[in-house]
Amino acid sequence: MKDQIKAYFNRYVKFSDAEIDEIFSKLTPKLFQKKDYILQEGKICNSKYFIVSGLVRSFYIDNKGNEKITQFAIENWWVTNLESFIKKTPSTISIQALEKTEILIIDKKELERLFFSIPKLERLFRIITENMLIAIQRKNDIYLQMKSKNRYNDLVKHFPDFIQRVPQYMIASYLEITPEYLSELRKS
Repeated sequence: MKDQIKAYFNRYVKFSDAEIDEIFSKLTPKLFQKKDYILQEGKICNSKYFIVSGLVRSFYIDNKGNEKITQFAIENWWVTNLESFIKKTPSTISIQALEKTEILIIDKKELERLFFSIPKLERLFRIITENMLIAIQRKNDIYLQMKSKNRYNDLVKHFPDFIQRVPQYMIASYLEITPEYLSELRKS
């Protein structure tokens, strides 16, 4: 796990082995089984989660009682509810394991201490957050303006692994189309 974190971090910002050791000492590993909740709606999110292995989804329940998937995350991705994490407000989303998932957890207080002792870690998390915001903006500004078929084809092109690992009704929810229409798209 430490080598995985080191390789991931060093893609963005170079860290010494001593710095990686210090950071890694503050990460708590946890294993989640399929369908386990990492974060439940209504709870305050006090951590960021690095996915070592596995797959998770972020979702909320709309006012009609339907699940609306906002994000999937796989190995070497961070996931959290940023608003709840920063403002210490109840989360508006749930984060759930879709398969057996191993996660490294960093507590907000520990992360703030690390930002002070290793300032370039804050730069790393700024880059991670910027990339996350770009993905959200892309989904909101471009992705949702595409026709359903193009959204599906774009997902297959950029994230072929999801198609194999995620149930079709969840992909349909993420793409904001019906499962029946997704089935038609897959046939053609």
